[in-house]
Amino acid sequence: MDDFSERARRHREMQQSLGSARTDLADPRLSDRLVASWQRSEDYGVSLESIEPTFAGTFDDESLFFECGREVLAGLHQTLINEPVSLMLTDAEGLVLNRMSGDTSLLRALDAVHLAPGFAYAERTVGTNGLGLAIADRAPTVVRAEEHYALSLCTYTCAAVPVLDPQNGNLEGCVNLTTWSTQSSDLLLALAQSAASNTSALMLARSRGQRPRAAQRGEVFRVETPRLEPGSGTLTALGPSWADSLAQAEGAMREGRIVAAVGEEGAGRATLLAQAMRRQYPRERILSAAPPAPQDCEAWLGLWTPELGKPDTGILVRDVDTLPAWVAEHVRDLVVRARIGSGEGGHVPFCLTASRFDAIPQALTPLVDTVVAVAPLRERSEDVVALAHLAARRARGRDVTFTPAAETALRACGWPGNVRQLREVVAQAARRTDTIDVRHLPADVLSGTSRRLTRIETFERDELVRVLTRPGISMKDAGDELGMSRATVYRKIAQYDIHVPRAGS
Repeated sequence: MDDFSERARRHREMQQSLGSARTDLADPRLSDRLVASWQRSEDYGVSLESIEPTFAGTFDDESLFFECGREVLAGLHQTLINEPVSLMLTDAEGLVLNRMSGDTSLLRALDAVHLAPGFAYAERTVGTNGLGLAIADRAPTVVRAEEHYALSLCTYTCAAVPVLDPQNGNLEGCVNLTTWSTQSSDLLLALAQSAASNTSALMLARSRGQRPRAAQRGEVFRVETPRLEPGSGTLTALGPSWADSLAQAEGAMREGRIVAAVGEEGAGRATLLAQAMRRQYPRERILSAAPPAPQDCEAWLGLWTPELGKPDTGILVRDVDTLPAWVAEHVRDLVVRARIGSGEGGHVPFCLTASRFDAIPQALTPLVDTVVAVAPLRERSEDVVALAHLAARRARGRDVTFTPAAETALRACGWPGNVRQLREVVAQAARRTDTIDVRHLPADVLSGTSRRLTRIETFERDELVRVLTRPGISMKDAGDELGMSRATVYRKIAQYDIHVPRAGS
């Protein structure tokens, strides 16, 4: 805490001038998250005395996140109209999108520190603050008066909660509630959490009807074992795109480099790295660590990080772009320490996955020596059938037959959920039959439409697919069963971009 002595002195002076008797900054009970945020703020060169947030002025006011968040905050605002609380919505970069409060004096004071729509309040710009730290760590956050980095913010207490896209888990922004530092903040975080949860739920209800992304299951790590492919015994038997990425990762690991596999969720990034590591270290243990829920970060770190640097253990950390900033910094320090302690070569079997290189936390990017792109499944149609056979075998414990029509349909699908979606679709079908045909595949696999369907349209499409996938049915028979003319059936097939391969195709 010596590095912060000057800041602590200035904050104590501010506290005295305000007649506050709050927590001393030198108190060792302060959270690691807060201390890490102060250090980042200092590294960014943020001024202690005043803040100068960037004014962007424009933002996407037609996004589903903004639409739903504004509606939720408007409802909450009506219940807090007489309270000295300001409700705000920000995007993923900390840009304030809107602001509501019935307290005009609070609004004027927030204007004075530029905590207003159009201004970016990220940690990098204004230092430690509630919404900036919530975005950096992707975790619910309360920053009280003197815990702010800049002195001009010490008169406020802020509670902020990130909002994640319910379908893909991407960070959309956060809900931020700000009040005077003299007010009680006990309920502030609970209100922010409720608003964030309601925003996410409303986004899901108004989206395409897809299920929300599964919550973290509490997995700390799994032990990666070789994944077999039909007729080959290894995933290297897949197409040239996969083979090229695998060879690149393997070559980098051979030279002791740290590899980052980037690509869409479910494309097989972790599988590729695990296979490359397995080929280089055939008898070593490979631990694949999943990202934790925000409240479990400390326990997560304590359970798997002691394995770093062991000569018989390789580490794969998945989805590092979802890690809180302070966790990423802790992992970086441990990896650097392990590399230094491993001898002259500095070799530690360590790799990671992320959606994009620029999404990797800033603390971890200097560690990455090699970036390997893993193509989405829609660009690897040659892999679909082989992966489908593997998924069916895992679901049933033995080989399952696919008709030519089913294989054609699987190859033609765009697979927005990548290998993960293919595995789920095939596993569900394999549990119902010994021979998978098109009639065993869900309607969205046989339909190429990308627009959002209404509930009635979804029902109509699914009925079309159900009837059209019946063996031997003609267009006339399909029309009779559906109560449509043959011309209408053809028009609906084109409308929903339905592709049902026929026997012999």
